[in-house]
Amino acid sequence: MNLSRKQFLQLSGSSVLGFSLFSSVTGCSGSNSIQKITGSGEIMIEVKTKRLDLAHTWTISRNSSDFKNNVFVKIERNGITGYGEAAPNVRYGENSQKTTKRINEAKKIFEQNNLFHYVDIKEETDKAITDQSCAKAALDIALMDWVGKAFNIPLYKLFGLDTEKAPVTSFSIGIDTVEVIKQKVREAEQYPILKIKVGTDRDREIINAVRSVTDKPIRVDANEGWKTKEEALEKIKWLKDQGVEFIEQPMPSTMIKETAWLRERAGIPIIADEAVKTAADIPKLAEAYDGINIKLMKSGGIQEALRMIGMAKALGMKIMLGCMIESSVAISAAAHLAPFVDYADLDGNLLIKNDPFTGVKVVKGKFVFNDKPGLGVEGTF
Repeated sequence: MNLSRKQFLQLSGSSVLGFSLFSSVTGCSGSNSIQKITGSGEIMIEVKTKRLDLAHTWTISRNSSDFKNNVFVKIERNGITGYGEAAPNVRYGENSQKTTKRINEAKKIFEQNNLFHYVDIKEETDKAITDQSCAKAALDIALMDWVGKAFNIPLYKLFGLDTEKAPVTSFSIGIDTVEVIKQKVREAEQYPILKIKVGTDRDREIINAVRSVTDKPIRVDANEGWKTKEEALEKIKWLKDQGVEFIEQPMPSTMIKETAWLRERAGIPIIADEAVKTAADIPKLAEAYDGINIKLMKSGGIQEALRMIGMAKALGMKIMLGCMIESSVAISAAAHLAPFVDYADLDGNLLIKNDPFTGVKVVKGKFVFNDKPGLGVEGTF
């Protein structure tokens, strides 16, 4: 039998997981105590905006924030609840109002489809929402949380992953005064790797402040802050001597040729962030970047992130999992993919002081997973 790619993806959710798992969902194991979960029927979808307060003012090369308004989604069907989260980012023209509107407009897609047909739902959602990737992410995260709970297993098991293979996460230090940077570095003592935000005319001062406190490995993120290839090269040559592992998005995302020029001379890996959102962006970046930073808020969710991982691996590129300022809902969703990748920077929930959920935890940079199904998150919606 010849299967199309779409048919294969639709079948993979049951076939690769095996009969015993499938039977626990459908009730065909013979046990009368198992409720049949059909994926169809009455559905309830709720949307709420929650303010997430940052522990410190969060400053990168283009803006500063003291809080973020993230949008949360709850999907209920067959007695199962799935949670999702959107972290709107002004860099991509997103805000909580537009995100909420797009999610509400997409509700009918979920009402009209069987939730086990998550590939179809994702395709329809991508067509319906074209300007708020984080809205797509919230819906896809909630959908995959529901699917994992329907199968009664954590998502990392659904994907066949060994959590021991997940890389440790870095902890991010935003742009600030020298004294506050030193304070942040001391507060982050338990984390073995730091990611330092740069992209200003104070970059040397920032790195020197970090190095006055610690000699642990650091990664540097310029967030498109260096505007010419010559400026970027000069700064990278200096950073190489400061124990920097790699440079993330040194120049604006449109400067692909200039980044290719830089890569030939840098002598240190260059990772794409703002330059990459979905799998379709990756092939054109392969000659300019050594790797990509996948964020669920850019990709539009878990399913597209999986496609991106496959594409990057096929092109021999390194893969990093990153995040926006997010709660444990979206961070846990990304963490379930961590065993697939080379680097992790999933600390968005560690940077806030009022996380409304708990899920995958971080201890000394290492992810600590629980055995709860789906995302494994609990909290107040």
